[in-house]
Amino acid sequence: EVIYALRNDSTLANSILSELAKAGQNIRGAYQRRSMVNPSKDYYFMQRNTSPLESITVEYGFLDSKNDDVNQLKNNWKKYAEATIQGILNYIGYMDVINDNIYIVKKGDSLYSIAQKYNTTVEELKRINNLDSNQLVIGQQLIIPTLEDIEENYYIVKAGDNLYSIANKYNISVNELKSINNLVSDNLYIGQKILLVSNESKNDNVYVVKVGDTLYSIAKRYNIPVIDLINANNINDNIIVVGQELIIPNNISNNVIYIVEAGDTIFMWNNELTIEFL
Repeated sequence: EVIYALRNDSTLANSILSELAKAGQNIRGAYQRRSMVNPSKDYYFMQRNTSPLESITVEYGFLDSKNDDVNQLKNNWKKYAEATIQGILNYIGYMDVINDNIYIVKKGDSLYSIAQKYNTTVEELKRINNLDSNQLVIGQQLIIPTLEDIEENYYIVKAGDNLYSIANKYNISVNELKSINNLVSDNLYIGQKILLVSNESKNDNVYVVKVGDTLYSIAKRYNIPVIDLINANNINDNIIVVGQELIIPNNISNNVIYIVEAGDTIFMWNNELTIEFL
């Protein structure tokens, strides 16, 4: 059963009960309970003291009930908890997400409304779903772009963004952002793509850090040991930031011969050394 506050209706409670029933639990119902001292207030403090939030109490079963199998409660608690979560998701409008990045089109949806909901753009939705028009049909499955799907080195402007907040987020200056994107004013619009780093390197020995880069990924790209990259750039904390320029060493470190001792593993050397077994 689910108890809900006097200030709310039973929609959320019944959504949870519906999912619990699908999970195999028997259902008693949703109800409110008034205080015997003051009927205008809720009986349970969980509902009484949490206004204006929508507070509910979910009781998954009763150990002394003839209708509840004790082992069922002990063994299926996780399933019931997940059912409650699904009931909440249904209530707030997320029953349309069938996995992490698939959206099922509903009545009234548009590419614009879906893009707004998932902090992306109409253009990105069309690109990743190979759409030639803005028309959608109910039941259509749309791939929702993840961060990895968005074009490398770009930031998509969202509501509330400005050049200062974006620059601060990626540790670059407003002037750099304006220069890279050829902006003549500070005005931005939602959905605008902002290039975060210049596509040009100063020379073949310099690499400009991009979104998603790590020391490991950069070293792997240039087929050099991470330690060479760290030493060449005097990096002490293994932290790099977008826009940072890294020197790519020309001379690969010479292999080092190490004589294996008791307790040694190759992993402890991070595969950076040539191990000679004697």
